[in-house]
Amino acid sequence: MPATAPAFRPPPILDIEASGFGPSSYPIEVGLILPDGCTYCSLIRPLDAWTHWDASAEAIHHVARSTLVAHGRSPADVAHALNLRLHGQTIYCDAWYHDFTWLGRLFDAADLPQLFRLEDIRSLLGETDMEVWHATKTDILAELGLQRHRASNDARVLQQTLLRVKGWTAPIAAEAQPCDRPV
Repeated sequence: MPATAPAFRPPPILDIEASGFGPSSYPIEVGLILPDGCTYCSLIRPLDAWTHWDASAEAIHHVARSTLVAHGRSPADVAHALNLRLHGQTIYCDAWYHDFTWLGRLFDAADLPQLFRLEDIRSLLGETDMEVWHATKTDILAELGLQRHRASNDARVLQQTLLRVKGWTAPIAAEAQPCDRPV
C-alpha cells in the first residue's frame, strides 16, 4: 500500500499590514488563519501619536488612513481579540522582524501583555521547501483568486503554501471562514 502524506492541522498564520516601514510605522490591519481554517481580520484605528503614513504602502494594501480612523478598532480591542484567539500558541508569519515590531507597538499601545509566541514561517521550511516556495505561493494565489489584498487573505495564502510545499494534506477552502464565534 503506497504511503500518503498524513492529514495535518496546519499551524496558525498571522499577517500584518502597516503604515509603511521604519521606526515610525505602525500596524493598520492584522489578519490570521487558525488550524481549523477560521480567519480573523481587523483594521486598527491609529493613535493620535501614530502619524507616519507612506503612500507606497497604501498603494499595496489599498487602505486609506481615513478608513482606519472611521472603521478601525482600537489597539486595545485588537490586542485583546488576538490574545483570546491565540493564547499560549505559537503563530507563524513571513516577515518576522516587521511583524514582531508591529505587534509590539500594538500591545504597547493597548498596555497588554502578548499571550502568544510569534515565529518565522521559515523555521518550518527546509532548503528544498525554500526553493519551491515562491512558485508554489504564486500557484496558490492563482487558485484562490483573491480579489482583495487583506491581511487574513495573506495569512491564508501563506498557510496553504506551507501545506503544499511540505506535502501535508489539508483542504483549500474556497471561502474564508470568519471567526465570528465567541472566544
